[in-house]
Amino acid sequence: MEQNNLRVLGLDVSKSSVSACLLTSKPDDPRQFYYECPFYRFSANAKGIKALLALKPDIAVMEPTGVNYAKLWGTHLARAGVEVRLVGHKELKNYRAYQLALPDKDDDADALALACYCFDYLGEPRRFVQIRDQVVTRIRELILRLAHLNRVQSPIINRIRQDLTWQFPEVASTQSQRSKSGQVPLLWGWLSGERTSVRYDNLYSQSVGLGITETVRYHAKRLCDLQREEQAIEDELNQLLTDSRFQPYRQVFQKFGFGSRLSAVLLSQIYPIENYLDADGQPEVKICKGRVSKKPTKRHLSERRFQKALGYAPSLNSSGDSHRIKIVGGSDLCRIALWQWVFTRIEPKRNRLKNEIGELLGGQLDSEKAAGRPVKLVRSRIAAKAAKLLFRELIKTLIIN
Repeated sequence: MEQNNLRVLGLDVSKSSVSACLLTSKPDDPRQFYYECPFYRFSANAKGIKALLALKPDIAVMEPTGVNYAKLWGTHLARAGVEVRLVGHKELKNYRAYQLALPDKDDDADALALACYCFDYLGEPRRFVQIRDQVVTRIRELILRLAHLNRVQSPIINRIRQDLTWQFPEVASTQSQRSKSGQVPLLWGWLSGERTSVRYDNLYSQSVGLGITETVRYHAKRLCDLQREEQAIEDELNQLLTDSRFQPYRQVFQKFGFGSRLSAVLLSQIYPIENYLDADGQPEVKICKGRVSKKPTKRHLSERRFQKALGYAPSLNSSGDSHRIKIVGGSDLCRIALWQWVFTRIEPKRNRLKNEIGELLGGQLDSEKAAGRPVKLVRSRIAAKAAKLLFRELIKTLIIN
């Protein structure tokens, strides 16, 4: 895209408004321009949206502030034919501070930095956060909603269990799940009066507890409502996952024993795999001189980008005699989901995958635990190894074949 006469709009999105900076070229002295620029502020209402679109930008640039704040503005801009680009939080922070030397962070400084960033890196797609297609975006929204429902349910369940220890202690520790037909969990359904159970009736008639209060029944009703919402989301997710474009990915996921929810989490982050490849659609590998060995060393750049997207790309933090490796960046949802997968499908030998992947990862996990390494570190290392294996299996299935 030609930069001549290009109208670039930097948008810093807040809860109910945006700060906007419209540029037709990058200013020679951004720091001085900051004090002279006529910044705009638009409220999240019909008048604000209309005024924003009246600026007639060619490109709008903003940070990816989740599925809430930026979604309103990005959707209206896209519907008006404006190209929307996203810049990562870390990239913008470094760019604003070190390349533009702008004053202390504020909304206007961020808006100016976003517009300048676009002019500097317009022809480098990897400098921007990928924009997911409609189906993948919807999958991500549903995954985030499920994560929210899990957080909402946990304190309610804990409160019910604490109360049941003196009201109906015989069932206080009972684990109750939704039925295969989608009915709410039996215990919560029985407590709320939605389901019947002869077993719970008999237990309650002989219970040493002091009797179930209305508070517990109200909480149980809330859980049933949340469980129904969760079921509706999972049904929609399963329907979205039947998209023919995802079938090769899901075939690879089956080798790893990923369930539908974990498959959805991963797809929402890594689809399409071509985003991690070079211009020829192949894994990018460079041979560089090793910093320590001074010998030619292969650097698997595509694989590392993939690992980073999943939250499992280690970074070296070295100072003097201190050398630490830590995980920086990537998706927290993917990182947690993969860690849980290691905890449930690789570490327990009775549940371990009965294939080469299970044997390889399980063997490494067992040997590292036997060597006395901290178990949390071991699980994290196995998850990082699994991310590498996943990338290679996807390349083998989707690219090489």
